[in-house]
Amino acid sequence: MIDASGETGKTVQKTGGQLLVEALEANGAERVFCVPGESYLAVLDALVDASIPVTVCRQEGGAAMMAEAWGKLSGKPGICMVTRGPGATNASAGIHVAQQDSTPMILFVGQIERSMRGRDAFQEVDYTKMYGSIAKWVAEIEDAARVPEMVARAFSIACSGRPGPVVLALPEDMLVEMAAVRPVPASVVETHPGLSQMADLQKRLWQAKRPIVIAGGSGWSEAAVERLKRFAERFELPVACSFRRQMLFDHAHPNYAGDLGLGVNPKLVERIKASDLVLLIGGRLSEVPSQSYTLLDIPTPSQALVHVHAGAEELGRVYQPALAIHASPEAFTAALEGVQPPISVPWSAETTVANEAYRAWSDQPPQTQGPLQMGEVMLWLRHHLSPDAIMTNGAGNYATWLHRFHRFRKFGTQLAPTSGSMGYGLPAAIAAKLRHPDRDVVCFAGDGCLQMTINELGTAMQADAAVIIICVDNGIYGTIRMHQEREYPGRVSATKMVNPNFADLIRTYGGYGETVRETAEFGPAFERARASGKLALLHLHLDPEVITPTMTLSEIRKKAQEKA
Repeated sequence: MIDASGETGKTVQKTGGQLLVEALEANGAERVFCVPGESYLAVLDALVDASIPVTVCRQEGGAAMMAEAWGKLSGKPGICMVTRGPGATNASAGIHVAQQDSTPMILFVGQIERSMRGRDAFQEVDYTKMYGSIAKWVAEIEDAARVPEMVARAFSIACSGRPGPVVLALPEDMLVEMAAVRPVPASVVETHPGLSQMADLQKRLWQAKRPIVIAGGSGWSEAAVERLKRFAERFELPVACSFRRQMLFDHAHPNYAGDLGLGVNPKLVERIKASDLVLLIGGRLSEVPSQSYTLLDIPTPSQALVHVHAGAEELGRVYQPALAIHASPEAFTAALEGVQPPISVPWSAETTVANEAYRAWSDQPPQTQGPLQMGEVMLWLRHHLSPDAIMTNGAGNYATWLHRFHRFRKFGTQLAPTSGSMGYGLPAAIAAKLRHPDRDVVCFAGDGCLQMTINELGTAMQADAAVIIICVDNGIYGTIRMHQEREYPGRVSATKMVNPNFADLIRTYGGYGETVRETAEFGPAFERARASGKLALLHLHLDPEVITPTMTLSEIRKKAQEKA
């Protein structure tokens, strides 16, 4: 622990690097994910004496995704450090995830010396321009004496309102500059609903005939999720979850109505369109959950929309709500405890119908082509994983099996990018295993998705993060091929892949690997992988025709040709 004062109690001189690490400690930073660089050697030196553990990664994109996943799990800013130029540009992939997913995160970027700015110096980048559209705040710390102030502000901005990423550039010479200042703890602003707004909500619920709740966004906690469940039970309300936010409501609960993702249950879409009151908590209903902005009319929905969001700028941004409530999910669900249900609930039977529709859609996966049935794989995991197991994924059609057929039971068990970023699953799984070493962490990844960040296998081994990777290999960029066959049937371009033997590859890292070609092989292979106690990978070979749970590539191509 870096001491902020001498024996006399006076503030002592410290380098900018020391002041930065001291500020991180003062604001409760739990871990640093980084790729080292000479531009911030003074910070790396200060971390030697600090209480914050450091995870060294293989590429800045993976490091930023790990920090973003940490922010999702903890509710506190995930911390990432990278070097200037190429390091910063690599890290932008994780910053984009944090922006779209509303995740608190702080990226520290080493920067050229202050005297060299404007000369296109070695690896010089103007980060305010580069990150300006995908970060909540981008700044450069000009003076070592301002490090505590700027870091505290970064924590406050990252967490207040709609959470998101902050970027601070650190000039190399500033980090060795001396200053005598103390750390400053951040003030995080949480917005609360007004009493009149909660009274208005109660009145609207009493008047409704076909209401539905949609939970999404960030800023939730285990307690907030539990309060939402109690509210749904008292009002007998159906509850749906937004895209890749399924952990916000127990899938085994009789009030659960399903999720608004890709390949959505058509009956859920019909139910929301036919509702007379939509209570949207925390989410934004952006492109995917809104089904390409067709679920609600824009700008004024035909349903009475009650929109609850921590960011005032999101209220009325796309949809003009009948009632806008500027509040975090945490504060709003606490206020829900005082909202009283009507004497009789006219929609209770519809809640049962909504849950039955969800179960009919997700209980029994369909049989597909080939010896490996992904539906049976999902059923096995459903029955053999603990409810607190953490599931991660990136982007690709393989994720449809997880989102549709897995049963998310608890808060903090899902890490998936609403931004649709490939390569996210493995870095997220590493971060999850470091935070929860006693829980199963399972990474779902397609062959293309995994290879986006496959170099982070080295990070996992070095950090002793024994995640289990399920690599679904169909030899193609499946999602793009699906769209290609739909738009340009039979004209295959740039979607075929030649892959390594992933099971052999994981063994070269010292991990455990097996190949799975048939359904019956999966369960025993998973048990052996888990029992190994090592970083493990199961290489699943899936017929490329099995592009979705309900359609083959040939069927998509034939349909497109007939339409043409």
